[in-house]
Amino acid sequence: MQQYRQRSVRTGLIAGGILAAIVGTAAFGQAQMTSGRPSYAWPSWDQTLPSETRFVELANFNSEAVLDQNTGLVWERSPASLLADWKGARSSCLNKAIGGQRGWRLPSIVELTSLIDPSVHASGPMLPTGHPFLNNPSGFYWSASADGEAQKAWHLHLNSGLVHTTSKTSVFKAWCVRGGGHADQ
Repeated sequence: MQQYRQRSVRTGLIAGGILAAIVGTAAFGQAQMTSGRPSYAWPSWDQTLPSETRFVELANFNSEAVLDQNTGLVWERSPASLLADWKGARSSCLNKAIGGQRGWRLPSIVELTSLIDPSVHASGPMLPTGHPFLNNPSGFYWSASADGEAQKAWHLHLNSGLVHTTSKTSVFKAWCVRGGGHADQ
């Protein structure tokens, strides 16, 4: 029994090493063909891609969504300009079908601020130059992140890049996202 366990562990380590070597050779962000469909390597939050390669407009979502290859998140390409309170913004994302797909949500404050480019000066939205988003995203956007108080949540001012907390009854815009899964952090 002991020999079997040792052999299983060794086999697992060797298989894991081979898999890591194969995955490690694939350049991040480049589609690898599997079963006739592109497959993207898992993103790493420690990298910085230039705008021209960071965002990919997704044709399979009718070009209504954008993949951020820095984070692996998929953003709606045309964020809504309608204002809603926090609960309404969450509900709006949950009920949306973008590019024929459901499963949208409000982003966490960390995810939302990942769109900010600190090198862009506050003359407009602090999004990376050449971003593919439509509807001229600017102003205040809700996040799914609630403050420790039951009545407050975090929001982002896209023009200044600053985050604040405010009452959940305030009205801001919602920019829906898919992927990740840290909606309430």
